[in-house]
Amino acid sequence: MVNAGAVSDMPQTAEPSVELRQLLDAAVDGIVIISHAGHIVAFNRAAERLFGYRSRELLGRNVGVLMSAAERAAHDAHLTEYLATGTAHILGKGREVSARRKDGSSFPAFLSVGTLQESEPPRFVGFLQDLTLRQHAQQQARRLQERLFHVSRLATMEEMASGIAHQLNQPLTAIANYAQACERLLAKPAADYAEIRGALREITLQALHAGDCIRRLRVLTRHQDGEPQATDINELITDLTDLVQPNARSHDVHYRLELADDLPPAQVHRAQIQRVILNLVQNAIEALADTVGRPRDVLVRTARTADGDVEVGVCDSGPGVQAALAPSLFEPFHTSKPQGTGLGLAISRTIVRDHHGTLEYRANVPAGACFLLRLPRGFRDRK
Repeated sequence: MVNAGAVSDMPQTAEPSVELRQLLDAAVDGIVIISHAGHIVAFNRAAERLFGYRSRELLGRNVGVLMSAAERAAHDAHLTEYLATGTAHILGKGREVSARRKDGSSFPAFLSVGTLQESEPPRFVGFLQDLTLRQHAQQQARRLQERLFHVSRLATMEEMASGIAHQLNQPLTAIANYAQACERLLAKPAADYAEIRGALREITLQALHAGDCIRRLRVLTRHQDGEPQATDINELITDLTDLVQPNARSHDVHYRLELADDLPPAQVHRAQIQRVILNLVQNAIEALADTVGRPRDVLVRTARTADGDVEVGVCDSGPGVQAALAPSLFEPFHTSKPQGTGLGLAISRTIVRDHHGTLEYRANVPAGACFLLRLPRGFRDRK
């Protein structure tokens, strides 16, 4: 679909032969053929269904009637340049456009444009597919993914509930103890106000610590919209430590970090990537539950790859993954946990792919499992 109203307003309405007309009408896609001046010379039945026009209503009219104002202006410029220079910007390529029906409503369409061979002056043919149903299906899939993601992150929070409760209980207990100490000190005939002020400062610090824990939990559990932001991955991982350590200690697991100091920032949705890492760490801690007679370690490390991307490894010293199970690790509802949802790894990989990264498994050496999360140093446009 190419518009050249600016080139010529003289309609060229020579219709195609009966044989060509039958061929056009047999096509599933909408087909519009126009002259070099942008006037419609053929309009098949599929196009009639797409746009709500009958063919006879459009023959000889400028193709701009099927476009939004913005699309019309762009096509004018493309065709004018093509006729003047022979340089093609849209010919032979497919792209999404906003098309306009007879009733004035718009719909998304996939448009491919080509030239008819041996036609002089040149004629152009546009093939159109209605993307409305496809876009609706994509939106439905995104909504389903968000629901599954919500279920998965709530399941992760539930699995970590005891550690989280312990993390919050520590500052709350300290606040209660210091408050009771203040009450006893004030009850003395000669109160030590310096000691009381010290206790009040500790109450403030513990309250801020509890508030910080709650803030981190809220970030992890809320839905995040908007654009990804340049993020220090080491800082993102460090912020999880207060949530992970209590759970690790309660399972007698040694949790440690090895963070590289030369990492570039990565463009990510911070909370989403934190949930991925948290899920991997939780899986690693649980994998060590039956480990006896050897160290129970979980290591989170970062590194810069040879091509400058960011790599995060979550490795444990547990039994590892059986070779027969490894190929299906990231499949939805695949789980070895009695109470597991089987969604954590599948959704984690989806999130990472949405960031144009990768999430892979490999066996740890000498024992255990490693999950490697790789994120590009710059957020790349999806093709």
